[in-house]
Amino acid sequence: MILSNTRVHAALDSKDLIIDPQPEPRTPQVGSHCPYDTHSVDLRLSDEISVPSGGKFSYDTTQPGSIAKLIADHSKKYTLTDDQPFNLDPSKFVLGRTMERIHLPIKAGCEHCLAARIEGKSSLARLGLLVHFTAPTIHPGFEGTITLEIINLGPARILLVPGMYIAQLIVEQVLGCPQENPSTFQGQRNVAGLPGNVQKA
Repeated sequence: MILSNTRVHAALDSKDLIIDPQPEPRTPQVGSHCPYDTHSVDLRLSDEISVPSGGKFSYDTTQPGSIAKLIADHSKKYTLTDDQPFNLDPSKFVLGRTMERIHLPIKAGCEHCLAARIEGKSSLARLGLLVHFTAPTIHPGFEGTITLEIINLGPARILLVPGMYIAQLIVEQVLGCPQENPSTFQGQRNVAGLPGNVQKA
């Protein structure tokens, strides 16, 4: 079951869903963007972009070790500002992340909990911008910012500006109380998927 905007508001109030900072305003206001559509919540792009490096190596995901560290070791990080946004060229791939931290707590003995999906926005898709493709699922129990896999399939450069509405969160109800099985990227706070403020070594 997908939650409507009013059910999302209720989930935020009951702390069954935590979005920090919490999107505002909750209802449409003249002259401002309301991030709550009928059944989704718009999320913003943070000021961190990571550009994967090319080279004579292959990512070997069958080997032990952290995917997040592998990404961090082979990427260049950029900090965006309003004066210096990132120009995403056609056919180029970068990692970004949401400004908002998402938490989908599993409460002991619950009869249901929440999961979510992160999807792109149609206004950006029409320019050729793919956001968070192939892996939209945010599992119950997850806590962290959301890393966004972003690629420009359009014919022209697209500016990535910090604070722009980049993606939408769709919240769903999960029946039953699941056993926790933390994601590899649990607690991530940067685009590579590392926890806290851990940076590239």
